[in-house]
Amino acid sequence: MSAELCVSVVVPAYNSAATLGDCLRALTSQSLPREQFEVIVVDDGSTDDTAAIAHRYGVRVIGQINAGAASARNAGWRAAVGCWIAFTDADCVPARGWLRALLAAVRAETGVAMPLGAAGATIGLASTTPAARFVDVTGGLDAQRHLTHPRFPFAPSANMMYRRDALAAVNGFDERYRTYEACDLHGRLIRADAGRFTFAPAAVVLHRHRASWKAYWRQQVAYGFGLAQFTHHRSSEIRWSIGHELGAWGGTAKAGIRALGPARGDERLARRGTFVKQLAQRIGFCSFYWNPAERAKW
Repeated sequence: MSAELCVSVVVPAYNSAATLGDCLRALTSQSLPREQFEVIVVDDGSTDDTAAIAHRYGVRVIGQINAGAASARNAGWRAAVGCWIAFTDADCVPARGWLRALLAAVRAETGVAMPLGAAGATIGLASTTPAARFVDVTGGLDAQRHLTHPRFPFAPSANMMYRRDALAAVNGFDERYRTYEACDLHGRLIRADAGRFTFAPAAVVLHRHRASWKAYWRQQVAYGFGLAQFTHHRSSEIRWSIGHELGAWGGTAKAGIRALGPARGDERLARRGTFVKQLAQRIGFCSFYWNPAERAKW
């Protein structure tokens, strides 16, 4: 196995029996020669058949007490042998050329510093419900857009790859985060490492978005909670006050008014989904940021 091409794919999984088989079938069928990569599933304390399904595909399986996705990803990359660590999720189906495209992107870099990594395109898989279609219509997992954020660029954790030694240098993911750990990690990595991080559009991962508004609501509440953790953690960079909070609620109210206005098709879906997203995230944000007991944990 070439040290330059050695890749470890880390898949955190919690009660993922319904989707993990499709993910592992896609990973074990990559166009990259099988001897050039390994797959590690970290079973994060599942109570279903997640571990049994992973063993069925002949991949490495690490079990741990339930501690969250950030902890599971850390357990995976720390046990990995690859020089590159690629991350995807148990509800994803990577395209057959996914790993080859990520590697091609980092190998194409010609700068003095070793490349930091790459991220690919994440698109919806069978997005037939309104909630799932909303994510596609609004580009919720658009890595190219997220990576161009002027202050806090990041890549969604369903489709990204970093050098293992770069992850080790910053001690990987901060396990205190409920969500937003990928944004926190990327920020620490680009400050600590001079290597270029690349967007690789050919490295495609299909993602099962939340199918119902109820499931999407729960996800966005968790995202709001993670955003508040991030805001608190970056208090030296992000000013947040009761005035900012009231302004954010005002923006949510405006989104609600727009959602009630006349619109058709995708515009109607985008307006209504945006209101659901903003309201859920505000509730999640407040449940951490204005809760002294939660902030005391940091």
